[in-house]
Amino acid sequence: MSIQERKARILINKAGGNAGPEGKTYRVALPAAWVKQLGVTSADREVLLQFDGESITIRRAAAAGYDGFLAQARKHGHDLLILYFYDGDTLCTKICADRTSRQLAVENLTDDPLATAFGVNFSPNWEDLRIFLESRCVPCQRDGLSHYLAELGLDRYDPLEIIRKTAGRMAEDHFWIKILEG
Repeated sequence: MSIQERKARILINKAGGNAGPEGKTYRVALPAAWVKQLGVTSADREVLLQFDGESITIRRAAAAGYDGFLAQARKHGHDLLILYFYDGDTLCTKICADRTSRQLAVENLTDDPLATAFGVNFSPNWEDLRIFLESRCVPCQRDGLSHYLAELGLDRYDPLEIIRKTAGRMAEDHFWIKILEG
């Protein structure tokens, strides 16, 4: 699908309610055809806004819960990475990373935040996933890293590939990662 582009003007209004004298609201009108193609209806209009410092992206909000997110991503043929995070034999966190939309769904199966992949962060983003994966690998600044990577059969530092080889096991704990898909 080709990227469509249109110029628009942002509507700026004075904020009401308890907003201070400088309070403002910002809105932009979206082309109806785009919104319809996105699948937004008056009954189902929740979207996810993402801001990367330069651009704002609007996406359909993921279906409710981990299973709904997974089903929706599969339905649309998205590239998925599915990880299970264990403490010994206990499955603690299921992670579905949609590499197409760069969204995550996480289901914690324990109430202990110290045993979950993202701790008390219940809405991790793509950067949080990167940090988590790196936390389950030897640090990229480690002396002798090239020798370690060669022992694993890798020619560059790639946390996901390291985890494929090591299951994300670390000497100091009993946590590990099972890659189910991706």
